[in-house]
Amino acid sequence: MYSLFIILWGNYAPDTLKKNLNYPLGSYGHMYSRIQNIKEARDVDILVLGSSHAYRGFDPRIFKQHGLNTFNLGSSAQSHLQTEILLKRHLDEIDPKLIIYEVYAGTFSSDGVESSLDIIANDKNDFESIKMALAQNHIKVYNALIYGFYRDVFRKNINYKEELVKGEDTYIEGGFVEKELRYFEHMGFEENGWNLKGRQYEYFERVLLLIKERDIPVILVQAPITESMYTSFRNNSEFDAKMKQYGVYYNFNELMELDDEVHFYNSHHLNQNGVEIFNTKLIEILFEKGESTNTP
Repeated sequence: MYSLFIILWGNYAPDTLKKNLNYPLGSYGHMYSRIQNIKEARDVDILVLGSSHAYRGFDPRIFKQHGLNTFNLGSSAQSHLQTEILLKRHLDEIDPKLIIYEVYAGTFSSDGVESSLDIIANDKNDFESIKMALAQNHIKVYNALIYGFYRDVFRKNINYKEELVKGEDTYIEGGFVEKELRYFEHMGFEENGWNLKGRQYEYFERVLLLIKERDIPVILVQAPITESMYTSFRNNSEFDAKMKQYGVYYNFNELMELDDEVHFYNSHHLNQNGVEIFNTKLIEILFEKGESTNTP
């Protein structure tokens, strides 16, 4: 009865009354297009994982200029629980030679609900979706999953096509989303601390184990955020020390200097100027350290 009610409510109720039923098909971040794009992914040298810092921070076009075929499987607010599910579904299909895992400290502080809704609406639903919902134990996730299974079974999304340009965002083949060039207005932040959750570390370790079982090398990367925001967190060194325990790790907040007002469009996302500088520096390190088997 409850499932039937959710399906009817999803089909006929006005959006203003769907507070606990969020099914963001084709939502912010172009996840639908990214999942469809996997079908064309061939001979992938680098797979990028992570949150919006991943899909807005690693541009396949720049990597292509250096002979590296890259696919970006990032998604909005992606926590490590969702990363695990995406890899279980798509890792063998993409079959990359190297994985770059963007490890923003904020993803270790997230509940992952936003990302779960994004994946339920824009990827297929299966037993992994059920396990994800049970792990999150959140009413919005349960409701979205019921509605998502209904839409999958009756192929309601079969004719859906996502616009590649939405407002200031343009989807680029390979999973990247380019933001129309704009600039961050510098601001100060009060001293704060990352609220790192133990469960996210558990999911993170499961992801690393899954990658290890496929014998794929992985590099952990923290993409740069604005200096004003980064320096406001008092436990950055604690997070860095933790990441270094897991393997090769590069924190680009410490490795390069960017200008808050020139290279970012908000407090924690690079604009295209920043993306080009960051990606070029990362590629340089990959070749210098021998992390990539390709030659520049």
